[in-house]
Amino acid sequence: MMHLVLGFVIALAVGLTGIGGGSFTVPALLLIVGLPAGEAVGTAFVFAGVLRLVAAPFYVFSRHVHSRYFRLLLTGAIPGLVLGMYALEVLAKNQSSPAVIIILGVLLAVSSSVTFVPRVQNPSFVGKNSHWLPWLAFPIGVESGFSSAGAGALGTVLLLNYSEMPPAQVVGTDLVFGLVLALIGSAVHWSFGSVSTAILLQFLAGGIPGVLLGCVLAKRVPAQRLKAVVAVIAICAGLQLVWSGVRSLNSKNVSRTVRLAAGASRSERP
Repeated sequence: MMHLVLGFVIALAVGLTGIGGGSFTVPALLLIVGLPAGEAVGTAFVFAGVLRLVAAPFYVFSRHVHSRYFRLLLTGAIPGLVLGMYALEVLAKNQSSPAVIIILGVLLAVSSSVTFVPRVQNPSFVGKNSHWLPWLAFPIGVESGFSSAGAGALGTVLLLNYSEMPPAQVVGTDLVFGLVLALIGSAVHWSFGSVSTAILLQFLAGGIPGVLLGCVLAKRVPAQRLKAVVAVIAICAGLQLVWSGVRSLNSKNVSRTVRLAAGASRSERP
């Protein structure tokens, strides 16, 4: 029941604001459900992909997706996405879970904090610099591949500052952009075997009605204020991951020191 409620709440936030999928799901799967880092990211990828697949038609049929900027984002982000996923796979296989959790926490907190970056209100800047989008989308792909998060908040800020689109079209373009990244990431993580099917199904049972409700209510809710609240919660969740990872790393170091000391004392005995 708890997993169903978590899925509903996370999906409701995604439907209302377009952000928060990976930023909420990964900390929930790590801190509450107790999944390993690699499995948490893989499960979050598939969950976020399904949520975006449900929400995308609301924006596509409203013609709130800009095809040119969508292609520019994907050109840079897909190579970064693949690089980020394989970096996570290598670190997780080397049993560096506390270090991975710390990195995930930092990335989630930073990616959520960019929600507060102000928009550049300069049409000439936008017109001259939109060709930089693929290069700027590359690190978003890396971050998304490593943590399953970032496409929503980072992509929105990037489009607000490097395109002339109105906010509704920015949200729609970024949502479909995030959908493609999530589908690719889901396929790769399925091949890695790093998806918890049982947990995923429970999250989706609450998540699908949650994202539908969020999309229906989105026009009646003050989106900017709600995004700020979602971002603050996501930052706190990321910092909690950092704290949890640091504590776990310290515990491992203490345990290793005790074992080494015990081994040294045994070797000194006659």
